[in-house]
Amino acid sequence: MGAETPARRTRTAREVAERIGASPRTVRRIIAEPRASYEARAAERRKQVLELRASGMKLREIAAEVGMSVGGVGTILHHARKTEQSKAEGAMA
Repeated sequence: MGAETPARRTRTAREVAERIGASPRTVRRIIAEPRASYEARAAERRKQVLELRASGMKLREIAAEVGMSVGGVGTILHHARKTEQSKAEGAMA
């Protein structure tokens, strides 16, 4: 069961749990973003990173634009290259 109205939270699960007298795990389960929503948002972010890189932007510029770390941008690009490489190898076989 995910959150009825998903929103970015300002408090941690531990802070909320201490306030209401529940466990952090229970709080995380109740306020969690639905999986489908998270995956759609992540796919859109990956697409945006790839488009920005194709336009010639540097990793730091992409990270600032998308609002994530430089390492996260690098990871997205690395996985995209590996996926593309494995598809190319599969087509050759």
